[in-house]
Amino acid sequence: MFENKGGKFMGESQGNQPNRIEKNTSITGNIVSENDFRIDGKLEGDIKTSGKVVIGQNGRINGKIECVSADVEGYFTGEIAVSETLSLKETATIEGTVHAGKLHIVPGAKFNAKCQMSSRSAPMTVEKTTETKPAGTEENKQNIA
Repeated sequence: MFENKGGKFMGESQGNQPNRIEKNTSITGNIVSENDFRIDGKLEGDIKTSGKVVIGQNGRINGKIECVSADVEGYFTGEIAVSETLSLKETATIEGTVHAGKLHIVPGAKFNAKCQMSSRSAPMTVEKTTETKPAGTEENKQNIA
């Protein structure tokens, strides 16, 4: 009854279509998705996705985001964890805490956040280095002899 020519039901997913929160839409709550997500409206809550998050120029989020990559043109406040690249466009405003593999900021973007950059697949490690004395110092001459 509601099938198209391909045999799929009209309400059935047609692949990896991005999810959207349109302009003039406000949502309060948490979102979990396996696909990309675009926000042009307002969200008070968290987003967790194994895809990309795009905050459009009119988009506003107050909460937490966990995703693979993100493009921000609008406003975000809270905590964002991006395993690959976080890209801030010239109209973006970010406030809060940022964890990202890579960070790309276009001039004009407002970035007022505590930032930690590291790859989730290869955590950043700090190697302990030993202090060396410059050649010619008294301590170094004694060790050479």
